[in-house]
Amino acid sequence: MPGLLLPPGDRRGALCLPDGWCAYAADDLVSALQLAALLGALVVLVLAWPDWSAPGRDGGPEPTGRAPVVLALLLAATAGVVAVPAAGDLGSLLVSLELATLPTVVLVALARTTWAAPRRARAVDGAVALLTTSLVSFGLLALGAAFWAAATGSTRFTGIPSAPHPELLVLAAVLLVAGLAFKVSAVPFHAWTPITYAAAPLPVTAYLATVSKVAALGGLVVVVRALGAVEGTTLVAIALLAAASMTVGNLVALVQQDAVRLLAWSTVAQAGWVLLPLASLSARAASAAGSYLVVYITATLLAFVVVAAVAGLVRDSASDGTQGASPAAGSTSLELHRGLLRDRPLLAVPLGLALLALAGLPPAIAGLVAKVVALRPVLGDETWWLAVVAAVNIALGIAVYLRWLVVLAAQGGRSARRPVRARASRGSAPGDETGDEPEAQQSGDEPAAQQTGGAPGPDVPVRLWVLVGLLTAALVVGSIAPIGVI
Repeated sequence: MPGLLLPPGDRRGALCLPDGWCAYAADDLVSALQLAALLGALVVLVLAWPDWSAPGRDGGPEPTGRAPVVLALLLAATAGVVAVPAAGDLGSLLVSLELATLPTVVLVALARTTWAAPRRARAVDGAVALLTTSLVSFGLLALGAAFWAAATGSTRFTGIPSAPHPELLVLAAVLLVAGLAFKVSAVPFHAWTPITYAAAPLPVTAYLATVSKVAALGGLVVVVRALGAVEGTTLVAIALLAAASMTVGNLVALVQQDAVRLLAWSTVAQAGWVLLPLASLSARAASAAGSYLVVYITATLLAFVVVAAVAGLVRDSASDGTQGASPAAGSTSLELHRGLLRDRPLLAVPLGLALLALAGLPPAIAGLVAKVVALRPVLGDETWWLAVVAAVNIALGIAVYLRWLVVLAAQGGRSARRPVRARASRGSAPGDETGDEPEAQQSGDEPAAQQTGGAPGPDVPVRLWVLVGLLTAALVVGSIAPIGVI
């Protein structure tokens, strides 16, 4: 918190040596990223809270001890995320990145005893995809760290402009950027994203889509700042990653029929916008990327909370044959959001605001300002080809999110979201309300078809209403008084 008030160029250090170098240093940007990660992790913990006490098979206690394991893994991963932007040397960076990544692999694979066999298999597939990507990413990072040490004769992120072997330093920077591109879900290192997002419970998916991205951007900021006067090859590599990510992410998101998969490909597209300002020589590039990431995290978390709330209003029949099916066949289908504006406006309006922020359209001025701030360094460097690609992707992004907005405002769909009792009454978690678990149909509750009434009420857990309200307020405040660049 004190770091937020530091003047530009000033830092708070820890783990310092007598020569003045610190292994941990935070300025205003680093502190803002750390605070965003901590608040995002808190939202995810609240979202996953009921899962800690959810019953196991036959209504008994969950024998896997899931509650303390989930808590420990989330806290460990968040500790790694917070440490990455403040890393002062290669060792700190690599260890922090792996601490931010490996616990999430376990969170994706952590199965409950009530899950059907296909559901367990999907979780393992998603975890394997994430683990494989993480290993390849770490290999690139380790190779880049080796070249960095060979080029500079040091593992510290200092004294780079006078490197005795600049050609090795360029190669090291490209490898480090490629390794971090895996974690930010940038094309062509994005293949794990839709697989893992669809396989993980909704709270874990929300964590991967938001909090984990702070670690990726934090690592990129550390590398870019350490390079000082960045060599042109590195800038071209980042620019190509940004352009490809925006374009591929938006084009594939246009044809998605599932909310989680659409948000997964939205993450790929938004990764391009996060990388966009880093493709310039502007001194404000890192701050512009950080500003965009903060807005993206807020809007995406709000979208995931509403998706979780809608999923909680849907109960699949135990005899319809969809147990263990993919989320597209369950309660995260876009079709189940049809008519949400008329049926449940208190959910549809915040979701619409989040989508408008991601698209950069009024009245979500926060998203519009974030896109302007991200474009400004590129325009200042007169990188016109990248600016044209970004402009085209603004139009594509509008089409992606307006498609979802049209579904929200369309007629019909009310019967697909019959209100059910509060999730807290059975101890189920938002990530488990996707029609994948037989336990939802094994309870003694009355059939959902017998429960009528469409007004928002106690069927949506209070904690979700609180999250929706707080995140919506954050976007509204950011739109009324946009902070611009951090």
